[in-house]
Amino acid sequence: MSAGLQLVEEAILASGAVSMRKAVDYLLSLRKEEGYWWGDLTADSTLESDWLLLLLWLHPPGLDGRWVPPDPDKVARAVQAILAKQNADGGFHIFADGSSDLSASVKAYFALKLAGLAVNDPRLARLRELILSMGGIQSANSYVKINMALFGLYPREHVPSVPPEIMLQPGNALYEMSSWTRAIVIPLSIVQAATTGAPRPVPAGFTLQELFRADLPVSFHQTGQWVCWKSVFLLGDKVVKWWERRGLSASLRAKAIGRAKEWILERLCHSDGLAAIYPSMEYAIMALDVLGYSADSPERREAQKQFDALLVDEGGRFFFQPCFSPVWDTAIAAHAVGETGLAPAAALRPAGDWLLTKEVRRRGDWSVKRPNTEPSGWYFEFANEFYPDIDDTAMVLLALRHTHSSDETAYDGTLRRAVNWLLAMQSKDGGWAAFDVDNDWEVLRDVPFADHNAMLDPTCPDITGRVLEALCLCGVDHQSTAVRNGVAYLRKTQEADGSWYGRWGVNYVYGTFLALRGLRAAGFDDREAEVLRGGEWLRSVQNADGGWGESCESYARQTFVEAPSTASQTAWAVLGLLAGGDTTSESVLRGVEYLVKTQRADGGWDERLATGTGFPRVFYLTYHLYRQSFPTLALAEFMKLKSGKREANG
Repeated sequence: MSAGLQLVEEAILASGAVSMRKAVDYLLSLRKEEGYWWGDLTADSTLESDWLLLLLWLHPPGLDGRWVPPDPDKVARAVQAILAKQNADGGFHIFADGSSDLSASVKAYFALKLAGLAVNDPRLARLRELILSMGGIQSANSYVKINMALFGLYPREHVPSVPPEIMLQPGNALYEMSSWTRAIVIPLSIVQAATTGAPRPVPAGFTLQELFRADLPVSFHQTGQWVCWKSVFLLGDKVVKWWERRGLSASLRAKAIGRAKEWILERLCHSDGLAAIYPSMEYAIMALDVLGYSADSPERREAQKQFDALLVDEGGRFFFQPCFSPVWDTAIAAHAVGETGLAPAAALRPAGDWLLTKEVRRRGDWSVKRPNTEPSGWYFEFANEFYPDIDDTAMVLLALRHTHSSDETAYDGTLRRAVNWLLAMQSKDGGWAAFDVDNDWEVLRDVPFADHNAMLDPTCPDITGRVLEALCLCGVDHQSTAVRNGVAYLRKTQEADGSWYGRWGVNYVYGTFLALRGLRAAGFDDREAEVLRGGEWLRSVQNADGGWGESCESYARQTFVEAPSTASQTAWAVLGLLAGGDTTSESVLRGVEYLVKTQRADGGWDERLATGTGFPRVFYLTYHLYRQSFPTLALAEFMKLKSGKREANG
């Protein structure tokens, strides 16, 4: 290291120590009284748009054809929240600074027109022009068209069927779909079956005909190949529609709906709503309505209560959260604070005690493929017992190493169970997915309603890297079969440019940082080609201001797309470089310097762009604690490694 660079490093170390102390104090100030962390989780305008659709379902127009929502003031706030996200071209994006997305734009048009905006309102007129220029409503995704068809606003015969008979498939075929898809399509199948031939009413004169392109077909039954799985599924869809038109085998459909009802009711227990996520919670309410549960029934009241809790309506803020993230937020924050070494054990123990209360001890959907595995793991939300999350479980294990618990016996037993559960949830290819094992039937991507890009839950490098780190730091032998297979998975999934794909965070920066941390924890030599290439890639995409930023657009282009620097992505890149053995490069120093310089006086950071991923190319997330926790972790890692090097050099 040159003398000049060494002086720079010393200055950054001094300022970094101050910055880290401020960051810890700020993070600790955000804790809830019970010891956990819970930040906002925000997305795009589609959640508010879908809420208006649910209102229309639950409160149909009167006999005079007029629609009077139960709370007009709240509807007005929803309209303002939607319009606040309108792009200059009239459309609506699915991530900040993103181009207009057709499906989000159609949803917004429906919601705004339903809420009373006139068709000649300039905001609605610009939106309509944009939708038509992008292919009209016919080019929106299947779920938009299915939702519109529930109200007769899109021809039912030209939207994919989601038949309840999926419940009667032989074997465990239902569990080859991703967990979130199951939780969405099962209640949706009940809702669609009830509205086939009898759509729900809309206000008098309400139509979306102005969004249809006369020069484009409305049917989705087109494929360029005669013999392929897509053709098979499309033929099956035609058979289902023919069968429905003729009312054949009503007893079979009744049996299927009965199975679907049982499935939903079972999973409403021990959970804050069906799967504790917005889309399935919304469809569950609609399904319960169809099944005859009155608004006063315990089932409906509880489902509505949990859904309504997702709304933030305070101090001028109005938005729906897609779900709650307290377990995830707590694990990351506690791990970050613990890594700094600046918080006494007593300060973190309440977080550990709280996390232990959230361990899953019941069998969920995951147990279909792992029937002999003892239940454990953690979910993402406050309660979601059927769906422990592999990624959350790994993150909680990393946090518990710092928090411990007031009951060390319970703590030891929990760690043992969680490690065993993670080992059991490894897929055949050596990687780990989010909720399931070997959830990779590629053929299901050709199902007509699979264009939400979330039909499967395949393994991914980001989760695999985090699981490897957690397992190895919890004592799993580097030479164990599970670790060796995990390392092999990361080696074979590295991209040609040296990066790794990030499924649950944006995107290649996220995947690369976690892959490198997993490899380091597994004892992989940092002079190996994969690590060197990963570090070189991170340095190659650094912004001129010293930070890192990556656009959600990288998913659509399938390559890194630069964006303005963010605190969380800069932290990820610094953590990745440090994990790869780079503690002295100008890139690392400038990255740490960026974090120090952009820190607010109160110890926090600002971040405007989405860095979390729900469904690539469809739905993105802004975790409001990412900007606080990950920079704290990056500063802690940098300071620890530099202190260790100084001590080693005497």
